[in-house]
Amino acid sequence: MLIETLKALFNRDLNKLKSEIESYNNETNLWIIDRNIANSAGNLCLHLIGNLNTYIGATLGGSNYIRNRELEFSLKNIPKQELINMIQATLITVTQTLEKITEEQLNIEYPMLVLQEKTSTGFFMVHLTTHLAYHLGQINYHRRLLDV
Repeated sequence: MLIETLKALFNRDLNKLKSEIESYNNETNLWIIDRNIANSAGNLCLHLIGNLNTYIGATLGGSNYIRNRELEFSLKNIPKQELINMIQATLITVTQTLEKITEEQLNIEYPMLVLQEKTSTGFFMVHLTTHLAYHLGQINYHRRLLDV
């Protein structure tokens, strides 16, 4: 049951992320920051891609993804279509990985210590959905505020 819920949430929100990135009228606005907005939408998008490919794709799915978290926040001016392609590839990775996980695996300890204390895999997967939703909201706000 939880796996189907996770797949639905990741599918919904990664497709919404793709839609948000596609909705920028001016591609260069993906990379601007203003006043107290510390991260651009482009960098938040890269961060989400790195996060999900690391904690779901590589850790649970055995992909060869190697994260460079620093670049998620320092790279600039990646074309919008390239970001969209990366989101789509991430959605495929997340879906394929979740299809291989059993409900029993969700109850065991997540194989990495990421948060301040150990958690079950299921708890950490829920955390990843809320992390995605949090930054998705920031990207939506960024677009509506700065893509004028």
